Amino acid sequence: MTVACSPARLPRHLFRTLQCRRCYSTRAPVSLLGQQYPTDSTTNITSAIIDKVGRNLYMNPSHPLGILQSLISSHFHNFNSMVGLNPVVSPARNFDDLGFPPDHPGRAATDSYYINKDLMLRTHTSAHEVETFARGERQWLLSADVYRRDEIDASHYPVFHQMEGARVFSADAAGRAELEDDNARLSHHLARSNIVIEDVPHITASNPRQDVHDPVLAELVALNLKLSLNSLMLTLFGDRAGANEGEPLRVRWIEAYFPFTTPSYEVEVFFRGKWLEILGCGVVQQQTLDRARVPDSISWAFGLGLERIAMILFSIPDIRLFWSQDPRFVSQFTAGQINTFKPYSKYPACYKDLSFWLPHTGLHDNDFCDLVRDTVGDLVQDVVLIDSFTHPKTNRSSKCYRINYCSMDRSLSNDEANSIHAQVISNLKDKFGVEIR
Repeated sequence: MTVACSPARLPRHLFRTLQCRRCYSTRAPVSLLGQQYPTDSTTNITSAIIDKVGRNLYMNPSHPLGILQSLISSHFHNFNSMVGLNPVVSPARNFDDLGFPPDHPGRAATDSYYINKDLMLRTHTSAHEVETFARGERQWLLSADVYRRDEIDASHYPVFHQMEGARVFSADAAGRAELEDDNARLSHHLARSNIVIEDVPHITASNPRQDVHDPVLAELVALNLKLSLNSLMLTLFGDRAGANEGEPLRVRWIEAYFPFTTPSYEVEVFFRGKWLEILGCGVVQQQTLDRARVPDSISWAFGLGLERIAMILFSIPDIRLFWSQDPRFVSQFTAGQINTFKPYSKYPACYKDLSFWLPHTGLHDNDFCDLVRDTVGDLVQDVVLIDSFTHPKTNRSSKCYRINYCSMDRSLSNDEANSIHAQVISNLKDKFGVEIR
């Protein structure tokens, strides 16, 4: 049973959020990092997302994301490490400059946050690749917050943090000599380390080199990429992955596809009994270097999600916790140290089902999830589609979602859950004109 929303039933900060929520279709300017941006019919950024811009969790040296970012930066100590880049980019920088096809699903408003038709929040750190190469950077790391519309569960959040790295070599005899020397150094290091690597061929018919690349140089660059990242895996997981002390670190390479690299690979680590995906990487598409006006060169690049790895290394069970300012969370971490998170919250979830007829224009799952997040913030633990139905006579369609409300920091009463659920229903009706079943 649901009850009417009342400020007496809700924490003051939550009620204020509900009252001041921003509708997707607003024509008021969007304010981000002190700058005003005009809106239009493309605008779909929400107040919940706007509130997160500029938090820069990865720049706090005592935050799990900051600890991990510093560890990776230290491993690549001779790379230029960049932080703090503005998240507002053009769709061209986010997609076109990297070779994304025009029909790539990431371009859709259901997948990305648009400020207006000309500007968006970056969906990956690669949005800055061309400009970074163009500045003449030859080996660099870039850490940043990125934004994607997504489902709601313990491992997905619409704001997360990535770290990208790249290294450029001259496509001549000097570059070949540099690669051969570095490959020999890294091979010697790995041969003496407690690591077992399940590799795939560097280049195959299904994962080809680029036609513009010299075959020998392409093999050397792919090998350097693999050796460099195998070494990084040792730094991150070498003493932590095995169930028993002394077990070797197991790393597995898999062929992959990314629009901005070829050949491309994914890297997995066997961590405490199961294989976990860690990062994606590959040899940078030559058109990216051409756009950056970096001639006669070849480069590799990798990208990883800081939350994904931090959840593994620190044993953090819910991605929402990274945003917590509860002293019981933040006090557990110290700069330069990786330790196991000790849970302090065992508050049960309170679930509510919500069934409604879809509007004639339809309703994407990510639109519904964004509305829930924008209404209740981090009091939602997960949202699951439990039923869908199409009426055989009227052809009307309906969906039923189960919303689990759960606070990370305190008990959430059933009355509070009823109140915020009632607000979700109200907002759903107001924005999409749905009919509740």
